[in-house]
Amino acid sequence: MDLDERKLKILHAIICDYLETAEPVGSRTISKKYNLGVSSATIRNDMSDLEELGFLMQPYTSAGRIPSDKGYRLYVEQLMEYPMIDMQQLELVQEIIVEKIDKMESMLQDISKLLSMITNYPTLISSPQIHKTKLKHMQLIPLDEYSMILITVMDGNIVRNHILNSTMPIKSETLIKLSTMLNQRLQGLTLEEINLPLIQNLKQQMGIHGILLNDVLDAIANSIESVDEQDVYMSGAIHILDFPEFHDVFKAKNLFHALEEKDILITILSQNSSKQKDNNIQITIGQENIAKEMKDCSVVTTSYKMGGQKVGTIGILGPTRMDYARVVSTLSHLVKYMDHILRNFMDG
Repeated sequence: MDLDERKLKILHAIICDYLETAEPVGSRTISKKYNLGVSSATIRNDMSDLEELGFLMQPYTSAGRIPSDKGYRLYVEQLMEYPMIDMQQLELVQEIIVEKIDKMESMLQDISKLLSMITNYPTLISSPQIHKTKLKHMQLIPLDEYSMILITVMDGNIVRNHILNSTMPIKSETLIKLSTMLNQRLQGLTLEEINLPLIQNLKQQMGIHGILLNDVLDAIANSIESVDEQDVYMSGAIHILDFPEFHDVFKAKNLFHALEEKDILITILSQNSSKQKDNNIQITIGQENIAKEMKDCSVVTTSYKMGGQKVGTIGILGPTRMDYARVVSTLSHLVKYMDHILRNFMDG
């Protein structure tokens, strides 16, 4: 059954009021606060119809109504009006990207913190997942006579460091020579392309230091594999306690435990049950969430790109009574900043 215009306006008014107050909304409130041009009795009848259709719920007898998951879904797909965004706040995100573009993990952590501060909701960002990662640069730096650091730089300027030990003393000049050799032979290759003939040739070139090569290659392989093992950076979990929905200690505790589990966080970011595709934004509401711990929450996600490819996800979570319009607007503008700057950086 399609809702007529009046019922849509009443549903919209109830959701807006409930988002602001967190209190069940009655027909008299709607009649006084919103100029709908109909009596309180008419509004009450329409609210009963909306409840019967599953768009509203009555939390307890004689109370007003609150939106259901179905009501919120209709709201985000048809009724939502996007507010103006504080562009000065988002310009801070741009500064972070430009300043830390060569330190991807640190950049994502800082963006997560700032986004949580802007929205007042917990924020999640997954690290880039770049399949068939290519090596960009390798450098061996001495720590002391028998140990060194291997710095490995990969696609997306993701850096991994490993400490390696040697059974024989190694001079700085030797490490410079070995670093040059590694870059000449391995730069631009994926892990799959580092084959046995290439390894044997490298060992011959490294001479008496060829024994180091196995440890070096193991460290490089670990670095590449760690990029494909996705991380999730989270900020602002404490904001959950700001919402009346989570003043119940048991409910809040269960959610906090869930947010400590990496597998659950990855599930939260990877789900895509929403039909809304505009601006690459996905919204999952309440019972639509795959993770059972998130059944009282909503999650708004979007992807960010590197080199034109989607490599990671940004998500904002909150109670189902979240300010969807402001969150969607903020994420839409943010990802445009990120995609533009990261594309120029990759192309440059």
